[in-house]
Amino acid sequence: MTDRTLLPRFELAGRPIGADAPAFITFEAGPTHDGEATACTLVRLASEAGADAVKFQVLDPDRLVADKAMPFTYDVLLDRTSGATATVREPLYDILCRRVLSRDAWRRVKAEADRLGLAFFATALFDDEVDFLAELGCHSIKIASGDVNHLPLIRRAAGTGMCLQLDTGNATLGEIEAAVDAALDGGCERIVVHQCPSGYPARLESINLNIIPTLARLFGCPVAYSDHTPGWEMDVAAVALGAHMVEKTITLDRTTRSCEHMFSLEPSDMAAFVRVIRDVETALGGPRRILHPEERLRRNAVRRSAWLVDGAQSGDRLADLKVEFRRPGDGVAPDLFERLAEARLARDVPPGHRLELGDLG
Repeated sequence: MTDRTLLPRFELAGRPIGADAPAFITFEAGPTHDGEATACTLVRLASEAGADAVKFQVLDPDRLVADKAMPFTYDVLLDRTSGATATVREPLYDILCRRVLSRDAWRRVKAEADRLGLAFFATALFDDEVDFLAELGCHSIKIASGDVNHLPLIRRAAGTGMCLQLDTGNATLGEIEAAVDAALDGGCERIVVHQCPSGYPARLESINLNIIPTLARLFGCPVAYSDHTPGWEMDVAAVALGAHMVEKTITLDRTTRSCEHMFSLEPSDMAAFVRVIRDVETALGGPRRILHPEERLRRNAVRRSAWLVDGAQSGDRLADLKVEFRRPGDGVAPDLFERLAEARLARDVPPGHRLELGDLG
């Protein structure tokens, strides 16, 4: 790998991402809108839910797909109650055509994100799309997993000065390293590497969440998890394993008969998803064991202190006293009583007295 240091933490759209920062929550709306109106609606829903960013895909299927009949297979949700699904096979070209917006429309979608204070990310597939996103004021460009070996495109995106996100589905570690090197060669140090399992939805066997700490260790930059599974269990696990960003697709209706809707979040789930991620972060805490004041109070309620069974006189050794250890633990604890066995009382004490440090000479 190129001998240059990546940033383990940096600012992205005014928010920290990376080491010791809260997980950066991105809602992906690129595959699930069906025009400008629904794109803007999804932007608003992402903002209301508390996401940090919304992501889209700027693309031109006529330039991208040479074989217009090339098939693509994915699953759709037929019924929410039963969970019944069906496998759909249609040309990739037709799928991508449903995601196309004009550049003026993209400007309006970006303006809506700006109005709501939401970071705007997008995937670019050609040099002129990279340039357009730079002109648009996009906060971060993402390189699709299929382009992880498109090193010229990566260098072009890196040259914009924006944060660069690298999807790595189906890529080897060597290919990821080459992509990171290309980004560094292009002048970019703000890089996020995504663990993005393939499949629509992804198979559990392909998710490999344990690669997240490996990627962070190998590349020394923030690592993201792009989720292609229903629900949010995998996102919770990813955050617990150290993911600095989670990317989750959102939709207006999971039963929409198109790619990626079935494993997306619906409006009623979006805020709950953000809340769960934040609750998990709070519960994870830090690497040090710190007892809060309320924990100390609860601890004392169930721990024990030394209570005198018989009375004792000033000068008596603790080792000679007859005591029982009873709750609460506000007096001399059992372990401390053992350590102070040779200490002597400084005053007379009656039967049933809880032994205190102030009783000792």
